[in-house]
Amino acid sequence: MIETPSRIEPVFFEDQIPQVLADLSIEIQREAGNLGRGLHPESAAELADLVRMMNSYYSNLIEGHNTRPKDIERALAGAELEPETRPLALEAKAHVMVQREIDEMHLKGTLSSPTSVDFLRWSHRAFYDEMPEEFRFIKRPDGILAEIVPGEFRQKAADDVEVGRHLPPSSSQVQPFMEHFAKRFGAAENWPSTRIIAIASAHHRLNYIHPFPDGNGRVSRLMSHAMAQRAGIGGFGLWSISRGLARGLRDRGEYKRMMDHADSPRRGDLDGRGNLSAAALKDYCEWFLSVVLDQIRFSAFMFDIERLETRFRMLVRDVLDDKRAPDLIGVILKHGSLDRGDAHLALKTSERTARNTMADLLKAGFLRSPSPKTPVRIAFPLDYRERLFPNLFTDAEISPPEPPRLSSG
Repeated sequence: MIETPSRIEPVFFEDQIPQVLADLSIEIQREAGNLGRGLHPESAAELADLVRMMNSYYSNLIEGHNTRPKDIERALAGAELEPETRPLALEAKAHVMVQREIDEMHLKGTLSSPTSVDFLRWSHRAFYDEMPEEFRFIKRPDGILAEIVPGEFRQKAADDVEVGRHLPPSSSQVQPFMEHFAKRFGAAENWPSTRIIAIASAHHRLNYIHPFPDGNGRVSRLMSHAMAQRAGIGGFGLWSISRGLARGLRDRGEYKRMMDHADSPRRGDLDGRGNLSAAALKDYCEWFLSVVLDQIRFSAFMFDIERLETRFRMLVRDVLDDKRAPDLIGVILKHGSLDRGDAHLALKTSERTARNTMADLLKAGFLRSPSPKTPVRIAFPLDYRERLFPNLFTDAEISPPEPPRLSSG
């Protein structure tokens, strides 16, 4: 088995970018640029919080951990959790908190290269620092239960692993592999022509190295999210890579099959010049970028301001016996927030009537406010998530855009 860092080559397409990948990159940029159009920034921020929760839900699901969204919400609120659901809920909370910090760094302009050794160590450390004790240990091949040290790469022979049919580099070689990974993808991130394609390629190659004893999948998905932000296709945090990877384009087994396919060795002189197959990498990147495009389009459909307002108005009308409530929801959704004293102006009614309507909406969870005197903001209560956002967590029937078709070549 090759134990030099060149084992992960090729990491991207240096001679000529396949046309299908170039086309997908352009389409992703275009669609991501339109995501959230028409939404007030405060309403978009509320939706981004929901998407972070969704991302953690699907990231956990990929690992075989089925966490109820309501439990994630309770964990984030610091509420008491049932003993049987507590570990999974806290695991999901950890994911949300790390992603939130990534998004905050991006907004402040302090997000470093997501493929750097420092960033990857930080994301693993930040994630495991918040993990419940139940998930801080891993059983080694020799049967010994070992504690996971947050942010530490595999180092000792006892940390060597097998992942299905794949044998990652020996633990003693992880550091040089990761330095090579960071150097190669750090360069790719700086070029407009490769930075989006690099999101797909880096996702596989990081998992191929498997640098941490555990948590590599979650770290790779957080890295992909951060790379999307840096590449300018984050779309205000309104789409989720984990949802796409968990669901695939046609079936839920695609992610593992495509990751396995990208492990393929080179198939002769016409299949690139690296250790791994360039053709398989192209197939994998096409699938991954098609998933990205599919999720951006799904979110654009789901969070379209007119469709969202229609669903929200219908829900409020069904829940509250107040004919003015849907109108107030529509106003606040469009404007992000509203001073309490302006509600009667928005509704063209008396102050007392407006206060009663606002109180009903606050009590039902459709609005929120830090205090009784501060402006109210829109809220998206999880109790009604299937009405507001069908197919976000489940498979309710809606008519989103068809997923992209993969090329036959």
